[in-house]
Amino acid sequence: MLDGEKLLNLGFMEWDTPANVAANRQQFQSALGAIDFTLTPLKQIHSALLRPFAATPPQPCKGDASSTHTPGLLLAVQTADCVPILLVDPRKRAVAAIHAGWKGTLARIGQKAVGRMHYEYGSKPPDLLAAIGPSVGPCCYEVAADFVSKFTAQFADAADYFDEPRSGEEPNPLQWLNMMPPGHQPPPKGVHLDLRKANRSQLLAAGLRPENIFVSELCTACRTDLFFSYRREGALSGRLMSVIGVRKSSTAR
Repeated sequence: MLDGEKLLNLGFMEWDTPANVAANRQQFQSALGAIDFTLTPLKQIHSALLRPFAATPPQPCKGDASSTHTPGLLLAVQTADCVPILLVDPRKRAVAAIHAGWKGTLARIGQKAVGRMHYEYGSKPPDLLAAIGPSVGPCCYEVAADFVSKFTAQFADAADYFDEPRSGEEPNPLQWLNMMPPGHQPPPKGVHLDLRKANRSQLLAAGLRPENIFVSELCTACRTDLFFSYRREGALSGRLMSVIGVRKSSTAR
């Protein structure tokens, strides 16, 4: 919330006017002391595609992560439950912004971003700092049971991401309790997925030091007084924005 009543929505939504969103973004940058930066968002598609930028493109590019070592660009990702991840290499003065939903997480977008920073800028994973911002927590993120199989096929420690480490292939006991005919029974009970833990695990696997990964425990679905949550609010939810850039002086911010 802003000024007690006004929502600081930073995404172009159907229910909000472009002029209001543009004004909110200006106020957001001003509050960060980054008014002189060029905001560089993405057209997010729930992928593992990373875009390295030497300059701001004329139109937002499709992708879910971006990186730069050009001073003056303010990389941005928008979220409303998904995991925002910001990376900085203070030695090479390079940064990255990552949008990690369940699809991007499953496709190892965080791990791939670390590898891409090494390729593009010579970043060494132990030098990187990472911030994992507010997102939907495992308390509120219920998914289908077959997600366990999907993640287990990709990650050796996937059982740690779920509250009930099932395979998703177990028979549905409700079918026998309600006596409904085959094809009409309710789906099996879901499980709760911890996307923060999954992404932190990827960053560790990519070579980051544990002490260099900072994780917010705030849940967007629990704290709709502070954040937007698509899971709680649906189509009327706004968008949060996480940004990072390189100043023309000596520090990344």
